[in-house]
Parts: sequence; structure tokens; C-alpha cells
Amino acid sequence: MHAAARLLADPAGETGAQVRRRFDGLLAAMQRHRWRVVDLGAALDHFRKVARSYRPGLFHAPDVAGLPRTNNALEQLFGSQRYHERRATGRKTASPGAVLRGSVRLVAGIGTRARILSGRDLGRVDRARWQDLRRSLDDRRQARVARTRFRRDPDAYLTALERQAQQQTLPS
Repeated sequence: MHAAARLLADPAGETGAQVRRRFDGLLAAMQRHRWRVVDLGAALDHFRKVARSYRPGLFHAPDVAGLPRTNNALEQLFGSQRYHERRATGRKTASPGAVLRGSVRLVAGIGTRARILSGRDLGRVDRARWQDLRRSLDDRRQARVARTRFRRDPDAYLTALERQAQQQTLPS
């Protein structure tokens, strides 16, 4: 396991193909010499199975400049956002607002922590895109409200829908 970690750390600065070839060789050697560690055989099998499932994404970092080897920083950023959301609301789970407006709230929260925005930054916003986003968020909120109303009193909700459908519309 330590050999695999050292190999994936790539201290020699090899290409992704070279690291992949060496890693495959290490996994093959583990399989060949499995009989030597009978007690750890199940652990080795599990490691090889997990390594195979992660294999497609393991070897990009050496070939792409600036690509981080792990997503730990990204996970920490989302975890921090979740922590602050829970602390501010007092909830143990995600608030309905985070679910409904998460795409906006998450970006806004992360963006404001990254740097302070000025009025000039806010003035550069594309109004059409902003209005489309507001419209889609409002549609999602309306759908959620309708589901809640239906769950609370299905008969009243369906009666109101029937009344609305029977109303004659005014000619335009």
C-alpha cells in the first residue's frame, strides 16, 4: 500500500503513461505474490478492486499542468459552506433554501469568501441571464409550494385546480 502511495505521489515527475505502467506492474506483482501474505489476501484483493475502479482518473495529474492531485481543497470548500449554512440556520440538515437556491447560494457564498465584490462587479452582470435564472428559481419554488399544498390537503388543492380550469378566460 505504501509503495502504491509513493508511486502515485510521482516524485520523479514521470508522465501519466509511465506512472500508469508502473502502477499496473505493482498491482500485477501484488497478485503474483498474494500467496506470501495469506492473512492479508482479502485486503489485497479489496485494494486491487478499488484501484481498478479508480484507475481511469488516477493518472491525469502528471500530464495536465496545474491540476491538483486530489479534490481535498474542493471538498473542504463545500464542507465549509455546509458548516456555515448549518451554523447560521441551526439546522442539522440542509435547509430548504439551500436545496431550492443552492446553485445560486453556493456560488455566491464561495465567491464572496474568495474576494470582496464591488458595485462595478455587480454592474457587469448580464441582465437577461440573471432574469432567466430568477425565473427558473421561482418556477422551482412554485413547484415546491404546490407539492406542499397538495400533501397538506389533496382535496382542497384538486378542487382549486378544477375551479381554475373551469374559469372562462377573457379574450385578448
